[in-house]
Amino acid sequence: MTNRTHHQRRLIVALLLALSAPAWADGIKRIVHPDGSVEFTNVKSDPARQASSKDEVVYRYKDDNGVVAYSSIQPSNADFNVIRFHCYACDPNSRVNWRTTPLFLTPYRREISTAATEFDVDPALVRAVIHAESDFNPRALSPKGAQGLMQLMPATARELGVQDAGIAAENIRGGVKYLAGLLARFDGNVKLATAAYNAGPGAVDRFGGVPPYAETRAYVKRVGILSARYASR
Repeated sequence: MTNRTHHQRRLIVALLLALSAPAWADGIKRIVHPDGSVEFTNVKSDPARQASSKDEVVYRYKDDNGVVAYSSIQPSNADFNVIRFHCYACDPNSRVNWRTTPLFLTPYRREISTAATEFDVDPALVRAVIHAESDFNPRALSPKGAQGLMQLMPATARELGVQDAGIAAENIRGGVKYLAGLLARFDGNVKLATAAYNAGPGAVDRFGGVPPYAETRAYVKRVGILSARYASR
C-alpha cells in the first residue's frame, strides 16, 4: 500500500467517524438547503460574520460501484454532499496545539529567504503565514480560487506580477510582496497586517483593528504563535 493510499484511507475513516458522530461531537452539523442539497459543515451560521475566502471543500459521493468516496474535485456524474471546513488555521474550534505542532523548518528555505530579504519582511513571519494558510501544501486550492503556499487569489496574483501561482518561488515572492505592503499600510503592526491578509485590509479599516470575526481572530493569534516559534529556531 502506498503512503498516498494509506493517507486517503485514513481521511475516509476520519470523515466517516466525524459524520457518524453526534452533531455536537466535532461541531459538524448536517444542513439541508432549499434546493435539496445536503451540506456537512463545521462553519457556524452567523449572518454578521463574513465567510472566509479560504474554505476547504470535500465532496462525499457514491462511485459507480456504490462505494462511498471523498474527493476535493466535484463529481460530474454523481449526486454528492458537501463537507466544508475552514482553512488550516482559521477554524476557531481547531484542536491543533499551535504551541507544539511540528514546524516546517526546511521547506522552501531559499525561496523564503530571498523574498523576505527583497521586501524586508521577517522570514519567521513568512513561514508562519505559509503554515497558517496552506500547511506548506504548494498545491492548495480554495473553492474561491486562492492558490498555492500563500493562497493568492488570481486577481491579487496578477497585481503582484505573479505569472504562475503554482510555482513555489513565484507564489512566495508574490505573497511576501503583498504582506510587505500590508505591513507598510498598518505601520508595521503585525497583528493588523495578518488580520488584513486573512480578512482584507478594508475590513481592518472599517473596524479600526482586528475584525470581530472569530476565524480572523483565531488566525491572527495562531500566526503570532507560529511566528514566535519559527523565530526561536
